[in-house]
Amino acid sequence: MFMQEIELKGHIIDSMIMTKAFDKTLDLGGDYKVLEFQVGKEKTDPSYAKLLIISSKSQQHLESILEELQNIGADIPEVEDVNLKQAEKDQCLPKGFYSTTNHQTFVKLNGEWIKVGHPKMDAVITVDPTTKTAETKVIRKIKADDYVVVGHSGIRIVPPEKPREAGQLFEFMNSEVSSEKPKEAIIRKIAKEMFEIKQEYQKNLKEGKNEGGIAIVGGPAIIHTGGGEALAKLVEMGYVQGLLAGNALATHDVESVLYGTSLGIDIESANPVLGGHKHHIYAINEINKAGSIKDAVEKGILTKGIMYECIHNNVPYILAGSIRDDGPLPDVVTDSVEAQDIMRNMVMDKKMVIMMATLLHSIATGNLMPSSVKTVCVDILPATVTKLMDRGTSQAIGVVTDIGVFLVLLAKELEKLENENK
Repeated sequence: MFMQEIELKGHIIDSMIMTKAFDKTLDLGGDYKVLEFQVGKEKTDPSYAKLLIISSKSQQHLESILEELQNIGADIPEVEDVNLKQAEKDQCLPKGFYSTTNHQTFVKLNGEWIKVGHPKMDAVITVDPTTKTAETKVIRKIKADDYVVVGHSGIRIVPPEKPREAGQLFEFMNSEVSSEKPKEAIIRKIAKEMFEIKQEYQKNLKEGKNEGGIAIVGGPAIIHTGGGEALAKLVEMGYVQGLLAGNALATHDVESVLYGTSLGIDIESANPVLGGHKHHIYAINEINKAGSIKDAVEKGILTKGIMYECIHNNVPYILAGSIRDDGPLPDVVTDSVEAQDIMRNMVMDKKMVIMMATLLHSIATGNLMPSSVKTVCVDILPATVTKLMDRGTSQAIGVVTDIGVFLVLLAKELEKLENENK
């Protein structure tokens, strides 16, 4: 028998951490015994459990179980210092390197716990023993002689916990995605959360700190469903500090402004327009002639819409290229590695990310950001939200609804809050 004690601390019942530890151990062919279990009596009191993890196969099998349990928040008592090995050359990792989660992570160096910067899933941790700092790096950023964490010793992971306060928006975290949830009640909670984040962001700006705020990840269905005007309103009101999209959202936004259509369909009447299938190409051509979206705004060609408001209000945006793109627009970043870096930097310090009507872009963004970022995924298809969670963005809550209706109601709720707090 190969055995090791582990500890679970915090709101381990509400956040399902204890249940996950049981299931994960058994799924991997191990066994467990509960040595100690203390339940917090008050809402703010943490719970505690000590488990004995058992493997009848090998020490290596036990360690593989322990590594998985660490990833959901288990602590190993009397932890040794983190193990480090140097990379032999650029973009090459030492054998046995530790693959990261997107949760807040600490490593133990010379008996001291150090917070790992820039959490991201499926990356590695590098440590600078001289400065006693640690950060997450993707494999392409590894340089020869970087000290890389290997194994699972000396690592502590702190996953997000379910809020204890009744009525909190993110008490829905980890709940099943359902189209039966009360949409207007959830939208009111999202609006309240956004209002508070905006106030905090403005306070940070006054103190000289450009951090926090809200990022939007958007697909072209925002325009197709008539939600473009509402999203532009959110940008104008100061509720968007970053926009992550592809060529299509910007193209159809410009098309809607110049021609009143989206994919050749009149937005007001929902009727097809003769020759409208060419409008998105016309839109790209007009921006190409202007030089860029910003040039089109400055020349008076683009006078409203989402991209106009981003330029007008100095909101940063990244349009990441795709093999499917028409054009693309001159603002589109066609180098996927460059686009990935820009996207990651844009969401890293945000308090909330709202993902709207785009499966692939939502999953890509979710893979780039830490689990501490509050995440809302809005889509007409429940499968979109489920796939996002299945691919590691477990902190997301899902709102299954038409994105056009969602944005219009959200803008109204935010305007109401603004008026009430003047």
